[in-house]
Amino acid sequence: MTKIPEILCIGSVLWDVIGRSASPMRLGSDVPGRIARIPGGVAMNIAMTLTRFDLVPALLTAIGKDEEGQELLATATRIGMITDHIYLSDDLPTDIYMAVEGANGLIAAIADAHSLEAAGDKILRPLADGTLGNVQAPYPGLVALDGNLTETLLEDISQNPLFAAADLRVAPASPGKAERLNPLLKHPRATFYVNLEEAGYLCQRDFGSTAEAALALVKRGAFRAMVSDGGNMAALGDKETLLTAQPPEVMVSRVTGAGDTFMAAHIAAEHRGETGTTALESALTAAAHYVSGETPL
Repeated sequence: MTKIPEILCIGSVLWDVIGRSASPMRLGSDVPGRIARIPGGVAMNIAMTLTRFDLVPALLTAIGKDEEGQELLATATRIGMITDHIYLSDDLPTDIYMAVEGANGLIAAIADAHSLEAAGDKILRPLADGTLGNVQAPYPGLVALDGNLTETLLEDISQNPLFAAADLRVAPASPGKAERLNPLLKHPRATFYVNLEEAGYLCQRDFGSTAEAALALVKRGAFRAMVSDGGNMAALGDKETLLTAQPPEVMVSRVTGAGDTFMAAHIAAEHRGETGTTALESALTAAAHYVSGETPL
């Protein structure tokens, strides 16, 4: 019996290759550490966190039919995700992300999401062909969308009737891709999850606080805006309210995927009925557990 998804995760699903060292690093550093290959990508990170909160996510993405892709599919299915709707490509390789982290944070990263970009709107076919919805009856539930899609496709999604009824949750893939999300400011039901730097790119200005950034994003058209800033105050704003909360203090042992974990934890908190500051604090606690290394990969 096919499971019914509680949320769709649309975007990058790939392998993360992460090198971590306990030493501070700079350009040209050569230090001992550990290298791991784990499932990753914004959509995948969000989906993995959602499964830890007993939600059933479905992935809409592009994966190659290569050995790496088959292994990734098997892993996602084993974790508890619905993989039936993934676009499987005969000629595109499975995407990959590579990062180096030191004691002083992320040193450098390269995201190769070219296959996802090349697949384009093929990944959205289940939303149009009646599998998950169609124009007459668009998908009515939660949708987590990431900024690894092309600007053209994100522009289409912002106006596409297939997303008219969705509770859309939007995350940039990185500060460098944040401006791709500008078209989605038009969507009447989109909640943005960004960090302070990404908010600055979206608004083309610097902000002194997350509260200021959240209000600016709402003024630019966002239905809701959640802005984080590492261990500093986080803010959630809409046209009527502004909430802030301080993350718990923890020792940081990893950073890749922290923002995705925060977003997914907030979605899960609201899904189980939490609201306002309670949901925000639940998300910050989950993100703190993740960056401290308490949450297993």
